[in-house]
Amino acid sequence: MFDLKGKVALVTGGNGGIGLGMAKGLAQAGARVIVAARNAHKSAAAVQALQDLGSDSFALEADVTDEASVHTLFEQLDTRCGRLDILVNNAGTTIRKPVDRLQLSEWNLVMDTNLTSAFLCCREAHLLMKKTGGGKIINIGSMMSIFGAPYAPAYGASKGGIVQLTKAMAASWAAEGIQVNAVLPGWIQTDLTDGARAQLPGLNERVLARTPVGRWGQPKDLAGVAVFLASSASDFITGTAIPVDGGFSISA
Repeated sequence: MFDLKGKVALVTGGNGGIGLGMAKGLAQAGARVIVAARNAHKSAAAVQALQDLGSDSFALEADVTDEASVHTLFEQLDTRCGRLDILVNNAGTTIRKPVDRLQLSEWNLVMDTNLTSAFLCCREAHLLMKKTGGGKIINIGSMMSIFGAPYAPAYGASKGGIVQLTKAMAASWAAEGIQVNAVLPGWIQTDLTDGARAQLPGLNERVLARTPVGRWGQPKDLAGVAVFLASSASDFITGTAIPVDGGFSISA
């Protein structure tokens, strides 16, 4: 039920953090995982880690905020693999400023990286998935898809948009055998959240106090949900958003 042998998966921003954690889970389940990212050095290390798990992985350099670059990415993927079964839209960034201090250029950067990139990649993925009769799309939202944060208005807006985009595509493409779901990570220890801890005094203590499991998440904690949503086990699940947060979103 969870076997991904013979499946091709593309993970944007898959060379570190949550993306690499999910990529490793997909690789362990048998998928051929392709990493799409801008940092070639990090991508090479990620590909090696995936190959060590038995995946025939490789990296493609792409700027997923750029329409032409995304189109080229999927052309290259089609040429080398001939199919796409799984897409994980993980590329993301944030700028921690309140609304009144946020510049339009900063707003656009976050929205383009987190939301527009998912739209562009899903649009291209749809064409490839239709050729093989279906596929799985996993969009990475956030607990900020649910909660507001005064220090992350652009990030929260982009991640809220991810959930609505997921629902729209799920409804549009269900008849074509394409399931589209979102994952909402909680406080996961990554380079991005390391920056938050450095910038926001007391954040570590507040997260630990509110998270019922009593710890920060690790990228590997996202591997299981990635495999589930990428496999036939989730064929009747589409348009949903699943928190993976150690209980943070249910805690008062």
